[in-house]
Amino acid sequence: MAYDRYVAICNPLRYSLIMKKSICIWLAASSWIPTPLVVIPVTKMLSQLFYCKSEINHFFCDPSALMKLSCSDTHTLEISVLVEGMFVAFIPFILILSSYFFIISSIWRIQGTEGRTKAFSTCASHLTSVALFYVTILCIYVRPSSMYSPALDKFFSLLYTALIPTLNPIIYSLRNQEIKNALR
Repeated sequence: MAYDRYVAICNPLRYSLIMKKSICIWLAASSWIPTPLVVIPVTKMLSQLFYCKSEINHFFCDPSALMKLSCSDTHTLEISVLVEGMFVAFIPFILILSSYFFIISSIWRIQGTEGRTKAFSTCASHLTSVALFYVTILCIYVRPSSMYSPALDKFFSLLYTALIPTLNPIIYSLRNQEIKNALR
């Protein structure tokens, strides 16, 4: 999405030449294919742990929740999850931020407020989704272990696994005039 918005704003006349079907397929594949390759080692390590408790107090088998149930030493696994998080979450986040850096610098060069407003509204829905998603992810995975709270983990997990994907179609459709009229 960030690359699509980047091309739409920074190269509007070349948009249809750049965003061909093959590029869209490559972008989708580059976000879907690496994920199982990164998750498999962590899943294998989780399956080899010894578990003291049998009931998980969570909505799904999140690695952090499973590590809390384990009696085994989870230090290596915690490092692996951290590295996985850097690969799966941090790299895309940096790519999104860098594309929006270029988008915003292009928007500031647009003459007239109407053009700027239109360009910002093109990006607003995606930025809202990205911000909601990454804020909830940060609240779960980037905090000291002394601040661990199962209730908060469940709440933020519910946000990023259920609520945000449910809100995405609504957020993206707010640019549609028919939806705006229906809401009014």
